[in-house]
Amino acid sequence: MKILVVGCGRMGAELAYRLFERGHEVCIIDNLEESFRHLPPDFTGRIYEGEVLNYDVLHRGGIESCDAVAAVTNSDAINLVVAHIARERFKVKHVVARNFDPSYRELYELFNFQVISATGWAAQRLEEMIYHGEVRTVFSAGNGEVEIYEVTIPETWNGHSLAEILTDEVVPVSLTRAGKAMIPDSHTVLLTFDILHVSATLHGIQSFWKRILKGE
Repeated sequence: MKILVVGCGRMGAELAYRLFERGHEVCIIDNLEESFRHLPPDFTGRIYEGEVLNYDVLHRGGIESCDAVAAVTNSDAINLVVAHIARERFKVKHVVARNFDPSYRELYELFNFQVISATGWAAQRLEEMIYHGEVRTVFSAGNGEVEIYEVTIPETWNGHSLAEILTDEVVPVSLTRAGKAMIPDSHTVLLTFDILHVSATLHGIQSFWKRILKGE
């Protein structure tokens, strides 16, 4: 893939290098020369210094022939404009953006951009670990609004049906027993040490974990 990364801060440099390591054709642009110091010395993708909102700079970065553009500067205004230009002007198929300040998150949603809010996501993950460190997150969708959790069934729920353990905003995904996975239904009988994966919101997993701890 041909990928343009706009912004060479720590996040942009890490993203560009990861893509470069996987064999993609990567170009990264930033308006500050010193920002490129964030890139590892073995990065051999293209780099351009210049104002990222300048059409000539974007053209030199190859935006008109890119398969994907990632706008990851520390300015929400710039990220929104770059994402809009890439999608509407240059018809780039895959456009993703970084939300730097969570208070601007709704603007990205208004334009229906694929967006990641590192601050909001990290805060939620820390909150989850504070509330229930025993439940392991194995997959996070969006910015953590829905996640897949792994739970080991305790002895108190041995012999109970799955329907008895579920709460609102919790959906079963899989159940692994003796190394063999299955798709459970509400009638599935649980055994101690079963590994259950559920899809849930933060509110849902909190209620779910409280029910497991109470054993009722």
